[in-house]
Amino acid sequence: MSHVFSDLDPSRHARWPTASVSPAGGALWRKQLPYTGGISSNGRVAGDRRHGPWREIGGGGVSGFAEFHGELRAVARDLLGAGPGAAPDWGQVVAAGWTGLEVPEALGGAGATFAEVAVVLEELGRAAADTPYLGAVALGVGALQLAEPGPERDDLLAATAAGDARLVLVLSGETMPGAPSSRSFGLGLGPGDEPAVAVGGPIGAGADLDAASTGSVASTPTDRSDPGVGATDPTVGADAPTRRATFVVDAAEATHLLVPAAGADGRPALAVLDPTATGVTVTSTPVLDATRRLATVEVVVPAVDSGRLLPFAGDPVVALALLHDRAAVAVAVDGLGLAGAMLDATVAYAKVREQFGRPIGSFQAVKHQCADMAVQLAVGRELAGAAVEALVAAGTGEDPAAVEEAGVAASMAASYLGAAAVDVVGTALQLHGGIGYTWESGVHAFLKRATLDRALFGSPVAHRRRLARRYGSDAAA
Repeated sequence: MSHVFSDLDPSRHARWPTASVSPAGGALWRKQLPYTGGISSNGRVAGDRRHGPWREIGGGGVSGFAEFHGELRAVARDLLGAGPGAAPDWGQVVAAGWTGLEVPEALGGAGATFAEVAVVLEELGRAAADTPYLGAVALGVGALQLAEPGPERDDLLAATAAGDARLVLVLSGETMPGAPSSRSFGLGLGPGDEPAVAVGGPIGAGADLDAASTGSVASTPTDRSDPGVGATDPTVGADAPTRRATFVVDAAEATHLLVPAAGADGRPALAVLDPTATGVTVTSTPVLDATRRLATVEVVVPAVDSGRLLPFAGDPVVALALLHDRAAVAVAVDGLGLAGAMLDATVAYAKVREQFGRPIGSFQAVKHQCADMAVQLAVGRELAGAAVEALVAAGTGEDPAAVEEAGVAASMAASYLGAAAVDVVGTALQLHGGIGYTWESGVHAFLKRATLDRALFGSPVAHRRRLARRYGSDAAA
């Protein structure tokens, strides 16, 4: 099929898309991305990270492990090659060292950064893999890294790296990343804490952005008649204040829950809870995407007393804001992997599917569709790469300017990739024709996952509103 698209003359069809991003370095910068148009005569895909000048996730020099990213991707491709929706054995994930990427070497980890975790997240998205890696590692380990060093925290990190524990951060998938106040941490322990304040706050079509970012959206009393994973202590009393977080990623797979809570001094901290303990309820939430495990976590406030509190190393408000941004970027990188897989699958299909005696890839309409997909993927890769680098540069939040840059970059990536991934996968389904609508094709798994990704941790509209407010506009772009 070397003749496919061989009539395309780059000198006549070249485009030069640009992407503006704001990495942690400071000023906005603009980089030109040469676009060679569809598929060249040698079969290479324009915009494919393996064959073009596109930014590699975490390859901007913020990580000392960038040279190993290619090997990390190769191992991931081998481990995740079972097809969309497959659930890789967790023992193999642990053996590959993925659970300990961000764990210090002294605790049995690799001592790497979120840049390396993002490489794995992209490959998990590319395979549409069914695994608790997002909640238990990308978010759970990230939360522990922001806690004060100590024997208990170190033991939990070591157990995670060894595969003996899965610590899931209780962060509602309905929250909008930002700089929440201490009230948004919800599970209060101190005297005078206001009952029924949700962890974070839902962002919906009619929700107020200020209310969501400050956590002032009140939750309603919850029905604990169905204990779910946990148990209910009848001695607690039906009127005991209960906190609830909805659409928590991988909570049902957790051995420990990391619940943002207020300590006795009123300062936010991380409460380490047993998901099967009395007063803690984890109820699975069915969603259309079969590759994700979401749940509602409910905690009766007195139950938190039996947990362990890990104080944050720095400003807890900044720490929770960074975790919100990390969650949004993690989902955006997953969407990048989904889009990349669908572009490659569509190009391969267009080269072998024939109509009117010619491969459909030779038709201009199909070329343009693939070209548009490649452009979206290229721009998304730039934004995702900048967001990952900004989060790594922000570290534990000591530099306010770096934290702000990380928030801006996170919302840029999430707002763009949340929509672009759905567009790319939807185009892939159409270009696959009738076979794309069948269960056997597997395209449906990518479309469902991309659609769920778009809704988690802030919709594209909510992220654009955040950016608009950051730059002084009264309306979202």
